[in-house]
Amino acid sequence: MIWRSIYKMAHAKLAEGVFAINKPYGMSSAQVIRDCQHHFNPSKLFAPLLAADRALREKENRYQQRRRTHAKRDINVKIGHGGTLDPLATGVLILGVGKGTKALHDFLGCTKTYETVVVFGASTDTYDRVGKLIKKGDYSNITREQVEEALNSFRGKFQQMPPLYSALKMNGKPLYEYAREGKPIPREIETREVDVTELELTEWYEPGTHNHRWPTEEAEQAEKNVVKSVWQVAKNQQDGTTSTEEAATLIPEVVEKEVKALADHESNKRAAEERVDELVSEEPAGKKRKTETGAAEPMMSGALKDKKGKDKKQDKYAKNRGLDLAPPPPSPDTPFPWEGKGPPAAKIRMTVTSGFYVRSLCHDLGEKLGCGAMMAELVRSRQGEFVLGTDNCMEYSDLALGEDVWAPKIQKALDLWNNKDNAGKAQAVEPVVKKEEPKTEEVKTEEDKTEEIKAEEQPAGEVKVEESAPVKDEETVKTEPETKA
Repeated sequence: MIWRSIYKMAHAKLAEGVFAINKPYGMSSAQVIRDCQHHFNPSKLFAPLLAADRALREKENRYQQRRRTHAKRDINVKIGHGGTLDPLATGVLILGVGKGTKALHDFLGCTKTYETVVVFGASTDTYDRVGKLIKKGDYSNITREQVEEALNSFRGKFQQMPPLYSALKMNGKPLYEYAREGKPIPREIETREVDVTELELTEWYEPGTHNHRWPTEEAEQAEKNVVKSVWQVAKNQQDGTTSTEEAATLIPEVVEKEVKALADHESNKRAAEERVDELVSEEPAGKKRKTETGAAEPMMSGALKDKKGKDKKQDKYAKNRGLDLAPPPPSPDTPFPWEGKGPPAAKIRMTVTSGFYVRSLCHDLGEKLGCGAMMAELVRSRQGEFVLGTDNCMEYSDLALGEDVWAPKIQKALDLWNNKDNAGKAQAVEPVVKKEEPKTEEVKTEEDKTEEIKAEEQPAGEVKVEESAPVKDEETVKTEPETKA
């Protein structure tokens, strides 16, 4: 019986391919992969895939086995994603399983559809509602017609400026560090060409009719000056009002303030380092705590200890380290950070190319209207052919319902992908045109006629294809995020 089960598993169909999952709010893309592996590893659906990987491991020589780190020695379902999704966002996250990870690179350049909510009247350093308030603007006269007219500037191809204060770096150094130190930006800020093929205002929220709001935390004045100076450099560069050399120079009025801000920053940094030094624990080799097995408890030299003596540096290896990375949306009971009805908001749907920053569009839209704006919500409703609410995109919540629920959905999505992939390969093969030859009558025996009848009764599409061996590398495939929120 055991050998029969092993034989069936070895000859079972491998669950490989590409599918999508609806990523929850506040979770990193890497955490979704870890959660999927947690459910997939002990499952029946992926047991043949793991058995094939285990068989390949057994064929490795000692040198190959020694090269593997301890983390890679564990046999897990090989999963990768086709482009990260911001923790603040929800929606389509493409995952590749097994050989499907090799196709993930193709999704880095595909178009994507997003739905975002823009709140007017204020700007933050991160261009979204979880950053710090930098400035507020008059939103009393902002109308839907004004916003729709301003959106015309963001259709088609144009050069987009990435989020400056929080994301952009030059020579490995964030732009705000140059501003904080009172130094000129070394070169022109790089933009990227993007293409917005569709852009539509789908919903308009009048003041007092929505629960979206600005953050309550406001940046210090010195920090505001730093951010505004970097924004001004970018604005001058985009408008073409200054030369490259002038655009690389910060506003002179804020340099003196930023020198003081830098001194305060260094003072606070030294005070923090002194507090950290008090937490550093260096125990002599002979006095290390013993474990239950009698062996000395390993400890990294200079590791920080919490009150219970736990090594804080181990937290980055926790399985749930990618959870709760964004603050929860405000509850309706939370007081609004303004007086009266507050600002209007709008839901905008867009289809964009690779490398597009949705939060930059929200910020730039507010700058164009003169009132400021920020991104409050973000949903990726489509990436390539994967769409929310369809058979090739499952819900993350299905994982907790058990294999009986999620396994059929994943199998269906993988079948859709593999059938589409095989059909594409069949169409890509150019048919060979043969020269017609003169027809000659052939005398057929009874055996020949029987074979022809059997061939005609065989269902179409049943072609036996030899499966190639699974790939050897079990580590999770990592792809560079190309489209960012």
